[in-house]
Amino acid sequence: MSDLSAAMTAVDAYLRTESDRFVEELQDLLRIPSVSAQPVHKPDMQRAAEFVRDQCTQAGLAAEIIPTAGHPIVYAEWTRAPGAPTVLVYGHYDVQPPDPLDQWVTPPFEPTVRDGRLYARGSTDDKGQMLTHIKSVEAWMKTAGALPVNVKFVIEGEEEVGSNNLDIFLEKEKQKLKCDVAVISDTAQFAPGVPAITYGLRGIIAVEITLKGPQQDLHSGVFGGSVANPANAAAKLIAALHDDKGRVRIPKFYDDVVPLTKKERAEFARLPFKESQYLKGLGLKKPHGEAKFTTLERRWARPTCDVNGLISGYTGVGPKTIVPAQATIKLTCRLVPNQKPKRIVESLRKYAAKQLLPGIRMEFQDHHGAPGVVCDLNSPYMQAAREAVAAGFGKKPVMIREGGSIPVVGSFKQILGVDTLLLGWGQNTDNLHSPNESFRLEDFHGGIKSSAHLWGELGNGSTKAAPG
Repeated sequence: MSDLSAAMTAVDAYLRTESDRFVEELQDLLRIPSVSAQPVHKPDMQRAAEFVRDQCTQAGLAAEIIPTAGHPIVYAEWTRAPGAPTVLVYGHYDVQPPDPLDQWVTPPFEPTVRDGRLYARGSTDDKGQMLTHIKSVEAWMKTAGALPVNVKFVIEGEEEVGSNNLDIFLEKEKQKLKCDVAVISDTAQFAPGVPAITYGLRGIIAVEITLKGPQQDLHSGVFGGSVANPANAAAKLIAALHDDKGRVRIPKFYDDVVPLTKKERAEFARLPFKESQYLKGLGLKKPHGEAKFTTLERRWARPTCDVNGLISGYTGVGPKTIVPAQATIKLTCRLVPNQKPKRIVESLRKYAAKQLLPGIRMEFQDHHGAPGVVCDLNSPYMQAAREAVAAGFGKKPVMIREGGSIPVVGSFKQILGVDTLLLGWGQNTDNLHSPNESFRLEDFHGGIKSSAHLWGELGNGSTKAAPG
């Protein structure tokens, strides 16, 4: 037996022995209502940061709490493996508000195990997934006394409110955070029993368009037909966003889109995906989207433009005959790699202005944007991740993309110059951001084992450490 095999055997035995304690400590973290969006929970945010710091220290890492203009960042490291790769692990300890509370079977901050699932706000997003990596480090340190790789942890408390201070921290500590690859577990497996590695994410732009007409709401009988109606103008603008084949009509929208390769389309087609079941779960009978693409291709690898909110006029009970003074459209575009967020925003701004009815004024607010990313499927880091996930879950992972956006992945690429391994242990059915959020204990333990094997795979000499 090789030294690495012997070490992994000892690590796996430790994980089995300590599995119940790991769940108990996760429950302790989940009891802290670290809701970053609500000022009343600021003391809880500090408590959660301290808990994560202490977990890192217990695992054998040097850990500290770093204040920011908002909620603190926990930074931890172990860098005593000269010549070995350095891995940066990212996660977050803040959670979404638990509302509506009356829809929870058990209280959101009283962790409860039912049918092999741990129910609590933050169980899978992201406290449970984040903690897997700390526990895997602990297993190595307690059995081998060292790690086969260098690790650095950045655990923030503002992911659910936009990560306003994260990029500032990354820029300021660029040298301190130097690494070869990043790891994030804040995505999902493809399905129960089908582990996955996410190699691509869509980017995003988010804008708000307000169309203004008369200085106040007007009587629709007295004034209707003589002035432009902002709600009608909003409907006209929205209708102009797509053609009858589902393609976005914003000029130059598709100019930089990288087409899916034949190999990728074939891989997607081989996944165990049943469109009928997908639609049934959504309460729908037919799919809709850009022509000549499958549902998975539309969700993961094609750009979109969606109205997220439409606000105008009277919305109370019964009629009120008015011409509203204004209408507001909240809109996002999901972008694929190579599309430039700023370029798309400007093109949308100009296109929207051309759709205005006479007498309508437009206010255009650009909220935020992030580019899409695709990681190299053939990198040694990706190969190490494949082997690690197979060891942790007993089955080779499928390679998938994700339709959502994780802006920090772009930040790691732009600021630190590294790709990210997106190793999700949860499920899309875990009710992220919804009542009764949960994490399968099987997935929690599989994630810890996968993480532990990842350190072994990355440190076995098949990957190269960054110079310096």
